[in-house]
Amino acid sequence: MTDAFTVQGIPVTDLADRFGTPLYVYDAEVLADAYTELRRRLHPAVDIFYSAKANPNVSVCAVMRSLGAGLEVSSLAELATARWAGTAPDDVIFLGPGKSEEELRACLEYGIAAVVCESLEELETLDRLSPPGRRVLLRVNPAFTTKGARLSMGGKPRQFGIDHEMLLGSGSALRALRNVRVAGIHAYMGTRILDADGVVQNTAGILAAARELSAELGFPLETVDIGGGLGIAYFENEKDLDLDRLTDGVNAVVGEFAAEHPGCRVIMELGRYLAGRCGMYVVRARYVKRSKGEWFVVTDGGMNHHMAAVGVGSFVKRNFPIRSIDRHGELADRMYTVTGPLCTPDDVLGRRVALPEVRPGDLIGVERSGAYGPTSSPVLFLSHGYPAEVLVSGATAHLVRHRDTVGDLLGRQVLVDPPAPGPDPVTVTGTAQTVPE
Repeated sequence: MTDAFTVQGIPVTDLADRFGTPLYVYDAEVLADAYTELRRRLHPAVDIFYSAKANPNVSVCAVMRSLGAGLEVSSLAELATARWAGTAPDDVIFLGPGKSEEELRACLEYGIAAVVCESLEELETLDRLSPPGRRVLLRVNPAFTTKGARLSMGGKPRQFGIDHEMLLGSGSALRALRNVRVAGIHAYMGTRILDADGVVQNTAGILAAARELSAELGFPLETVDIGGGLGIAYFENEKDLDLDRLTDGVNAVVGEFAAEHPGCRVIMELGRYLAGRCGMYVVRARYVKRSKGEWFVVTDGGMNHHMAAVGVGSFVKRNFPIRSIDRHGELADRMYTVTGPLCTPDDVLGRRVALPEVRPGDLIGVERSGAYGPTSSPVLFLSHGYPAEVLVSGATAHLVRHRDTVGDLLGRQVLVDPPAPGPDPVTVTGTAQTVPE
């Protein structure tokens, strides 16, 4: 956020009053700054692609497209989002270990830069569906292990990609292709990396794998996707990446590679790093209560919208940065457990959070919430639905996603008549019903 409690001069309290809570607020200036700061430092051979999975809101994607970023997508809806946001086909790649034929056909129809094939079987399927001459990238599961990732996605047994060793022996399968042509590789080693040297080592390892596979299998290196995985600091004792150290190291290894392979497009794909810092999740305190000596703030939003902050599945619960919106000038001298409204003990946004005195009706903000928010959360749990989303751009607040209504949640369901009592089996058929208000 541009200020802890305003976005481009607009008070967060005003946004909450206007759009209601729970509410995600995205700052387009912060989003743009994350991209332009990295773009200014990176080697010109590197293209930055935005990973839509981090925050697939079409307006967020459109901001990234306007800045010059490509888009990495992984579903039909994300592909449609890329088109809706105005992304050129040559700036779209499609990933995913289990693509359907419908998805592959849609990629071919749109003429995207490349489908990233994650198995030899998928490569054969795409070859069968494709007109002649379409480019593909091979996702490689490298032989080396991840450096510095909080979540490893390569170098170990994984559903992602094709093992490096297996690819080296796949020359006959590649020579049998009739329609698609292999034009490079993709590798993604891990996510939320905060160690610049780890990113550099991963990049060097991926480029070395690209050289070897190209030489051994005889395909050109027109595109190499080096992944990314750049993280942002969320928790106490974490620090954001040293961007100068990162780009100095990456530029050195990319520069050497670019000199050997002039014209090769090197892609760095980033989601959390670009979008994470631009967002705040805003909730309103409904009740403040005491239980066995501990103070609780029960708010109107939680795990159903922001499972990353709740930390479900983490070994240790750690708090995202959380602050009071209404009483930011007061001393944060009270400790609260901040929860959502759900009927589960997992619904805890923060434990022992230092805040000024919290009163019912106060607003609380979870910062650094622009990535992996509602779309990676159980938004239908207890049928609360999707929160509203607002993008502030040019000092104007835009509603970029409507809050789910009861009609939205129930409108796709079908009510069937219950079976009549009696000993004989009854066949039940469904008929559409009007959703009650």
